[in-house]
Amino acid sequence: MPSDDSAPLAVVRAQLAQRTRRSDLRLLALAASVVAVDQATKAAVRAWLALGDSWPADDWPVRLVHFTNTGAAFGLFQNAAPLLAVASLAGIALILVYLFSPDFAQTPIRLALALMLGGALGNLIDRVTRGEVVDFIKVPQWPAFNVADSAITIGVTLLLWMTLFGRSDPESGSASPPPAEDGSTPS
Repeated sequence: MPSDDSAPLAVVRAQLAQRTRRSDLRLLALAASVVAVDQATKAAVRAWLALGDSWPADDWPVRLVHFTNTGAAFGLFQNAAPLLAVASLAGIALILVYLFSPDFAQTPIRLALALMLGGALGNLIDRVTRGEVVDFIKVPQWPAFNVADSAITIGVTLLLWMTLFGRSDPESGSASPPPAEDGSTPS
């Protein structure tokens, strides 16, 4: 009677699928956490600061402010909330496709996508429910921003870093640093 070599393979596949589902849930939890923190901080700013006010005094380098933005980052596309909501939905759909694609198994890339997803959802909620986004963190020489903007920026930066400098390790599916100048791999 021939031995069934497919049984151990089926077990390995099942374990891998379970591990992937757990990883997917963790990434979705990260995105949900970004949304929750973003919405909670925006609600606190709306409750504690009048529109246009700041805390502490204007001479501090980092301040909490209460500004609204009907456009995109850096004040682009003002008064275009419906268009930006549609663009956000398209971006969210694209992020979800890539997040769950087996071609993007590297953890740092999936982490970047989860951060971008949470940020996009956080700002989308504001655009759909209020027609504007609340921005409340102000640093010198930079427009005011919020937690969602920060998550998107960190996610995009991590994604660019991995694209430019990361190298896929085919055996582990994770990124590894590029080899040293002498060709050796750093330990």
